[in-house]
Amino acid sequence: MADPYTLKKLTDIDDSAPKFGMGDLQEARFATKELQSEEIGVSLHRVKADQRQPFGHRHEQAEEVYVVLSGSGRAKLDDEIVDVGAFDALRVSPTVMRAFEADGDGLEFLVFGRHMKGDGEVVQGWWSD
Repeated sequence: MADPYTLKKLTDIDDSAPKFGMGDLQEARFATKELQSEEIGVSLHRVKADQRQPFGHRHEQAEEVYVVLSGSGRAKLDDEIVDVGAFDALRVSPTVMRAFEADGDGLEFLVFGRHMKGDGEVVQGWWSD
């Protein structure tokens, strides 16, 4: 059984991006396990200045909300591209393929959604020029 609460500094959680060869493009800190969360997925992402995530992803069932903390850039949602900036909240339905790119100041955002192990598809190179 999980503790009644868990407090973690997101920037203290390991950055997963270098493990997957993406350290030059972004940071990705997945906090679900460290927070002892059973139902909510939480992660912190930083796409570096003028970079784009090298993959797109979607879920079969989990809806996600992306909250931009700082910077600006774009999100590609299936075939549509939308501009995002500080304090924008973007809800994305499960089956929508998504990826992010940053402008010159980078793009930092939190992701929240239902945690469902194995509910995801990653497509490398999905957002091509």
